[in-house]
Amino acid sequence: MPVTPTYPGIYIEELPNSAHTITAAATSVAVFIGYTHPFKTKKWGVAVRIFSFSDYEREFGGFFSSDFLTDNVALAVNQFFLNGGSDAYVVGLLASYHDVSANPPTLQGAFLPAAVTLGSIIFTALEPTDANHTVTVTINNLKASDPINPANLDIADFTIIYGSKVETFRKVTINPNARQNYIKNRIGTIDSPVSSLVTVAPLTPLNANPYGTTMTKVNQVALVLAAPLTATWSTYSAADFAPVFQQDSSLDKVPIFNLLLTPGVSANSVSSEALAFCERKQAFFIMDPPREATADGMGTGLLKIEDVMLGATIPKSANGALYFPYLLSSDPITGLPIEIAPSGTVAGIYARTDTNRGVWKAPAGLETTVLNTTGVVDRGRMTDMRQGTVNLIGVNCLRTFPGVGTVVFGARTLVAGNTAYEQWKYVSVRRMALFLEQTLLRNLTWVVFEPNDSPLWVSIRTSIEGFMMSLYNQGAFQGSTPSVAFQVKCDSTTTTQTDIDLGIVNIVVAFAPLKPAEFVIIKIAQLAGQAQA
Repeated sequence: MPVTPTYPGIYIEELPNSAHTITAAATSVAVFIGYTHPFKTKKWGVAVRIFSFSDYEREFGGFFSSDFLTDNVALAVNQFFLNGGSDAYVVGLLASYHDVSANPPTLQGAFLPAAVTLGSIIFTALEPTDANHTVTVTINNLKASDPINPANLDIADFTIIYGSKVETFRKVTINPNARQNYIKNRIGTIDSPVSSLVTVAPLTPLNANPYGTTMTKVNQVALVLAAPLTATWSTYSAADFAPVFQQDSSLDKVPIFNLLLTPGVSANSVSSEALAFCERKQAFFIMDPPREATADGMGTGLLKIEDVMLGATIPKSANGALYFPYLLSSDPITGLPIEIAPSGTVAGIYARTDTNRGVWKAPAGLETTVLNTTGVVDRGRMTDMRQGTVNLIGVNCLRTFPGVGTVVFGARTLVAGNTAYEQWKYVSVRRMALFLEQTLLRNLTWVVFEPNDSPLWVSIRTSIEGFMMSLYNQGAFQGSTPSVAFQVKCDSTTTTQTDIDLGIVNIVVAFAPLKPAEFVIIKIAQLAGQAQA
């Protein structure tokens, strides 16, 4: 504070520091948008932050397996955390039935759980079921609690199975007076579930044999979907995604995220909105290819990935990249082989690379080995020559190499094939620019309403130059000296008197980005023999 001198002598006045510390923004906070567990998701259409797959299971119910609804989001989130991710948001969408034969598709109804009545009990599945994915409830070791009426079998053991999930409840009774072992307390109701697979609702009055009309030692019931989809029905609708990208949506209010994914969804309408949203939020969209896209076009009704890329189905933007093909893994419910969209895995690779090397390093190469996969789908296997074709138009391939495994082997954005966007051809260059934009956007709010003159300009330059210097020391830019690697301008040449009168201060930040060594050329020459003296 100012000093008021009253006596002869020396006074000390502490001056405030005009420079403001700039904190680097996050680089790999991922957002996943798509259909989550239809019966266990706690909040629909709301961006929920998670830090592990256990968080996802608690908020969105975890994995499920169904012929009618692909579990793309859970699989992608799991791949993200397994491959290096640590911070994410999930926006869960509720699946409904739509008649896709109508134009536009018409809503037919909600995705409802299966329910079966056995004796005096209504069992309701907490998992989506169909003919190939059932919840089975086995009731065995039936006993009578009343020796006077031995035919009244009301105590039993329950075994509930859904794929690889097995739950066992012993000595369960239908008698409401047996509080601890009463079926509603042991297995749980829809309002207070205990089992993760089924809920129960005992009927009143009780049947003579509450566990079935025929007294047997074992009763078994399989819960399946009561009303399967017709041939023209689908659980996917592009209209479900549109509200997420609107202004003032829950996701729009998230202060910062860097990566956006719609796992398994490649529809043009959804991708276009996602890319526009990313451009507004300084984020990057990791796009999945159509599931049926192939490397060579072999197969009935299948298209080559370059035909898909060159067609009107893939929107073009510097804020996105497409990765091909789908990956092979195991269904966590059934253990059977399944195909998974690559975006969740690639997002994890982005996060791992950012942590180990920095956002300026291209998330590709032999160090980007993907985990929890057994390779790429057969229709997506690439040769060097074929990748040379698709690489030039912005298709980033995942490839399997002997002795190495499956790796990300491409680092180009969606506009790589357009020479007008040459400066944004590489993923790492574009993401580096977005990182700087997000960092400066969130660290320079202190400038607002400050006096617009030389002291402010000096303070701005000092703050930004200090931050850029810290990045230069980490090897984030090209150039052997800081003056070659980056420049910061904020003075009377960038901010004129007219700008000052309008309340504007102009800051110019330029950097020399690192670009990946995409093509390594080795030149071999033969040395001529030396003449003998």
